[in-house]
Amino acid sequence: MTPRGNEKAGRANGNGQGSARRTELLALAAELFATRGFSQTTVRDIADAAGILSGSLYHHFDSKESMLNEILREFLTGLHDTFRTIVDESGTPRETLDELVRASFVAIDGQRHAVALYQNESNLLMTQPEFEVVAKTSRKIERVWLQVLVQGRESGDFRADLESGVIYRFIRDGVWSAVKWYNPRGKLRHDKVAEQYLAMLHGGLLAG
Repeated sequence: MTPRGNEKAGRANGNGQGSARRTELLALAAELFATRGFSQTTVRDIADAAGILSGSLYHHFDSKESMLNEILREFLTGLHDTFRTIVDESGTPRETLDELVRASFVAIDGQRHAVALYQNESNLLMTQPEFEVVAKTSRKIERVWLQVLVQGRESGDFRADLESGVIYRFIRDGVWSAVKWYNPRGKLRHDKVAEQYLAMLHGGLLAG
């Protein structure tokens, strides 16, 4: 089998050297997309960062759009699964909401480039047909949060005069925007930031 054939086999099988190389390339692409912007990053930029020729990148990916799609599809699928597990295993709506917020800050701490892309490229993701799977998963995540918020209103845990959709967008934007300033190597750990966000959220959301 030729070197190109080996690479394609690794790509198709999802294991071995080809799979490891794809993972490395996706990590490089995620960092460049997040720091430079998706539209400002070229295939050549990614190839240069990886120390390969631009043409070699096409052995693994069809385009930079396919790379962005894979980065965010994997991130959002994992995030949705985490959120779904929290909802299935937690107790009251307040306890569940708190755990959802904490899990979001864990993602910011551990997958900050993917989070930044999710924030920065939202218009592109929601309007271009090639990102439909990503957009669909994002909507599934929204439904998980709305389920908890609606249950909280109905149970009396959350204020009844606040619209669940507005609350969700307020929390989502407030939490994910922390990726712009949060430093994983700084003094303030992600769990401490999450608790401060929750303290502010409780002050405005919880029913008296």
